[in-house]
Amino acid sequence: MTPTIDTHDKGMLDGLLVVDFSQFLAGPLAGLKLADMGARVIKVERPEVGDLCRYLYLTDVEVHGANTLFHAINRNKQSYSANLKDAEDLERVKALCAKADVIIQNFRPGIMKKLGLDYDQVKAINPKVVYASISGYGEEGDWQNLPGQDLLAQARSGLLWLSGNAEDTPTAMGLAVADQLAGNIAVQGILAGLINSARNGQGVHVQTSLLEALVDFQFEVLTTHLNDEKKRLPQRSEVNNAHAYLSAPYGVYQTKDGFIAIAMTPVDKLGAFISCDALLKFNNEKQWFEQRDEIKSILANHLKTQTTSHWMEIFVTHDVWASEVLDWPQLFKSTSFKNLDFFQDLNLGEGHSMKAIRSPIRVNGDVLKSSRPAPSIGEHNAEINREFNLMRT
Repeated sequence: MTPTIDTHDKGMLDGLLVVDFSQFLAGPLAGLKLADMGARVIKVERPEVGDLCRYLYLTDVEVHGANTLFHAINRNKQSYSANLKDAEDLERVKALCAKADVIIQNFRPGIMKKLGLDYDQVKAINPKVVYASISGYGEEGDWQNLPGQDLLAQARSGLLWLSGNAEDTPTAMGLAVADQLAGNIAVQGILAGLINSARNGQGVHVQTSLLEALVDFQFEVLTTHLNDEKKRLPQRSEVNNAHAYLSAPYGVYQTKDGFIAIAMTPVDKLGAFISCDALLKFNNEKQWFEQRDEIKSILANHLKTQTTSHWMEIFVTHDVWASEVLDWPQLFKSTSFKNLDFFQDLNLGEGHSMKAIRSPIRVNGDVLKSSRPAPSIGEHNAEINREFNLMRT
């Protein structure tokens, strides 16, 4: 079993105080990543209502009355409830911000300023603070006040024209990719800001958005487009598209009993390995681009004649870049996945627990885990008030 670090005890960011005002996914995910590395993350929520993500369910799955989505994003944190429109509560929160190393917020542009908690206002009481803001589309321009939601950001970013086959309608990714990328990008900026603050004693305002995260996500294909004199748009394959720019055979193919993914491989050599004579004539890279759909159609029909294990034995022997397509149960059964020790149990109390994913980071060979679930609204108010003397107004 891989050695485990309890992130409460000796995480790399132990002693770091993060005050997190954010809701839903992008901002809270940034807080989660910092918490998993040992930071103390205090989640500021509205009394009684809390983060609206508490009521947002992926499916009808509950564990002992707990929202699995909320726990996935907000485990390993503390909750402090405060009405930011109430003068006394606001003063307590400002006092907490004065002692914070990091602040995270993902309200629409202008909201934090109205509350008296934007970067300039917090910097006045805490010059060394690293303040992270995540918006939907930036803090200027026509889109600044539009809903910053993941699918909507995908739609505006051009990303939907890269997945699916040529005749398909715009195809979204089946994950909250904008939120997750933006949250992780915010963490990168926060960690760099902390180094800057430690070196020169000056805080920094780190800003990103769902749109910027998705444009950055497409940097490879966008760089190609921007430098193409003809300014050609991406063309999805008519057959087995997996990348709108890459040549054949790149794609996912059905076999007699499953599916196989094939990456960059010389088409004529592939044809020889699998005894498909029709592919032997495609012996230069220009053909692999220009006749992509013809090649893929030939390959798709040929691969259906044998099982996945038959083809994989050939591919492994000849070092072809290919993989069987696994579902989750198949992945979980694999020795490689088991060796990663990726699951952890959250302690919900009263003998109940919830399965969760650990941090993907390992430190000196150790995995980072914590059994702390997401907090209830205001669960830690008394403790935080005492520790930071927040009762004094």
